[in-house]
Amino acid sequence: MNTRKIIKKLIKEGKIKPISVSKGVSKSYQEKSKNSLKASKILFKQNLFEESISMSYYSMYHYSSSLLYLIGIKSENHFFTIHSLKEIFSLDNEKIKFAKKERINKQYYVDFKLTKKDAKELIELAEEFLEEISYFIESLKEADVSKYQRKAKELLK
Repeated sequence: MNTRKIIKKLIKEGKIKPISVSKGVSKSYQEKSKNSLKASKILFKQNLFEESISMSYYSMYHYSSSLLYLIGIKSENHFFTIHSLKEIFSLDNEKIKFAKKERINKQYYVDFKLTKKDAKELIELAEEFLEEISYFIESLKEADVSKYQRKAKELLK
């Protein structure tokens, strides 16, 4: 199924929808993201590497969601949220795509060797990603928001 069909299906299912811009909800997702990263580090210290990897990914996902709320988009779908980083905001989404793949592999499959190094690298990747998105959000201007809203509208039609 191509991307356009997937997005149309998600819209029809109510998984993606335009909403009012919400800086408050955006801030809440940023806080959720920071808490997920804290949890990842705590789990890492307890040698719960699989769970640490999962929380590192979710810290990235929640911060990405916060960005969408700033332009008035609610997404309940990981594919769309990640896809929107590149298609709407022209941001590199390779780090979060990698983290999602790692989370899925470590969470759902048992035929792999999970190492402390893997979990530590994903925490570091999440920290870099959050810093990049945070900088992007801080530098957003009203004209930028309007531009991204137009791009989102185009993507969602």
